Amino acid sequence: MSTSAENGGENGSLVITEEAAEQALGLLRGEDMDTDVAGLRLFVQQGGCAGLSYGMRFDTEPEDDDHIYEGHGLRVFVDPSSHKYISGSRLDFEGGLQGAGFDVDNPNVEAECGCGESFRT
Repeated sequence: MSTSAENGGENGSLVITEEAAEQALGLLRGEDMDTDVAGLRLFVQQGGCAGLSYGMRFDTEPEDDDHIYEGHGLRVFVDPSSHKYISGSRLDFEGGLQGAGFDVDNPNVEAECGCGESFRT
């Protein structure tokens, strides 16, 4: 299943910011991965004090049942069980005094833990 991310943040989509795409593509290229096929896998897993947390890793290609989002040249793979939690979110990259990293702005989150590492929907 393939879906474009550049059509906004409506339900069922994932918006990928230009900064997130640039950072992820640079890392993918640094690992000698083909950015036409490879991408960033974004998933939700059990864990953290609020119950759920995000995970990310690079994959050489999507799985057959993945939702595939594309934005600014970056492909993001989301498995079906994670999709219900991530749908409608915005993937960004933020840097600052506390460090730099990818950030998921998720409208489905009802509560987050105090440190911001886990969430509940």
